Amino acid sequence: MKNTIAVITITLMILSKGVFAQSQSVEYKAGHSFNISLPDYMSKTSGLNSAATIQYKNAVKDVYGFVIFDTKEELSLVDMNFASIDEFYEEFIKDFLKDQKNRQISKPESKTIGEYKFIQSDASYYDEDVKGDIYYLVGVVETKKTYYKVLSWVLAENKNKFKEDFQKILYSIRD
Repeated sequence: MKNTIAVITITLMILSKGVFAQSQSVEYKAGHSFNISLPDYMSKTSGLNSAATIQYKNAVKDVYGFVIFDTKEELSLVDMNFASIDEFYEEFIKDFLKDQKNRQISKPESKTIGEYKFIQSDASYYDEDVKGDIYYLVGVVETKKTYYKVLSWVLAENKNKFKEDFQKILYSIRD
């Protein structure tokens, strides 16, 4: 009998706590996942950029890259609301390599594939350590909820050899 009263008392305490809660719970999804395709000669790596979600390279071919994403919700929380992919791209590119010697940025090219919007441009600069020019394919992708920055680079003398693969990486982004 004492056990029955104890069980009923504990059950009522637990149930009444839920009834008198001051607020409702809201469920949030944490994390972000997306798909990207890399050429089979490249592999995932680390150490290229601490903000990157995925980093890739082939040290033998001297080819590198990474992807950084910003969700529109997170940007909104810090009052960075972009009206378009063009605004997001312009905000990013104005500071990209800005302090580098012989910095050159091509006119951006825009493309829409399905629901995804893309901007790409060529960038290059003279690297003192390498004693040569470095070429970047700079890509920005806009999806319903996210902006992605896709940066791939190689020695400028190898630009024509790898640019098409860099573009395939950029246009493979899916979330």
